[in-house]
Amino acid sequence: MSIIERGPISQFIEKHYLHFNAAALIDAAKGYETHLLKNGKMMITLAGAMSTAELGKSLAEMIRQDKVHIISCTGANLEEDIMNLVAHNHYKRVPNYRDLSPQDEWELLENHFNRVTDTCIPEEEAFRKLQKHIFQIWKEADTKGERYFPHEYMYKILLSGELEQYYEIDPKDSWMLAAAEKNLPIVVPGWEDSTMGNIFASYCIKGEMQPSTMKSGIEYMTWLAKWYQEHCWGQGIGFFQIGGGIAGDFPICVVPMLYQDLEIENIPFWAYFCQISDSTTSYGSYSGAVPNEKITWGKLDITTPKFIVESDATIVVPLIFAWLLKW
Repeated sequence: MSIIERGPISQFIEKHYLHFNAAALIDAAKGYETHLLKNGKMMITLAGAMSTAELGKSLAEMIRQDKVHIISCTGANLEEDIMNLVAHNHYKRVPNYRDLSPQDEWELLENHFNRVTDTCIPEEEAFRKLQKHIFQIWKEADTKGERYFPHEYMYKILLSGELEQYYEIDPKDSWMLAAAEKNLPIVVPGWEDSTMGNIFASYCIKGEMQPSTMKSGIEYMTWLAKWYQEHCWGQGIGFFQIGGGIAGDFPICVVPMLYQDLEIENIPFWAYFCQISDSTTSYGSYSGAVPNEKITWGKLDITTPKFIVESDATIVVPLIFAWLLKW
């Protein structure tokens, strides 16, 4: 595709992003695009606080245009996109967050603000508002003896329309809403390590709900194993990892599990790999490991297109998505 057929952001990238991390960015974007053009599928993994960073402004359109086929995310990213949807105007930005004293932090706590770097999430308008509504969905399932995955409960509350009265951003900028409308497959490893996960656990401790009402991480892995086997043929499934941690570590392991532990022969490796991270390999960090290390674990093939952009995902990912969307 020529530079003229693309929008101004893509044209800027193609003209100026020629070397080093900038070149890695455009190489990764073109590799992603090539994979899709060959009818490949793509998994995106979301670590950190990408929902609070409002990645939905580009990720939602990626979902609508079928440029992502499955997502793995932390419980925080699952819920924080919805929190931003219903409480955006109540968020507080702290540009001078590096200068905050312990007393400043304490005052944020007393005012019910939970800080994520320079952005503070309002407890009452975000956490408690969502809790009030999601509790009813959980409780109904618990009473009926039904069981669902964490993301399925979120889909239910979004598709019910209950939260529309609270919307404070354009709903087209919510990636969770876009995902719910498409019933996009999601896996959420370690969901318990999230605000809603903690809240659900508190209800179980109080005896108001059964832990079994929420499907587990092992069930996510068994579901993913089946999904992978159904979709890995042909051009295969790519792996676009935003950040590190469990959101990426959990799903990438499905390939070696299938052929090493389940002894299923001829399972294709991941067909494309890109990681956006600035983690440092020398500290023993798997999140910062170069892609070739994953060959030794049976996750990537020698011939798998591999990219790593050692930079800030909040800067890099929207630019790659802009390229894919021809913005």
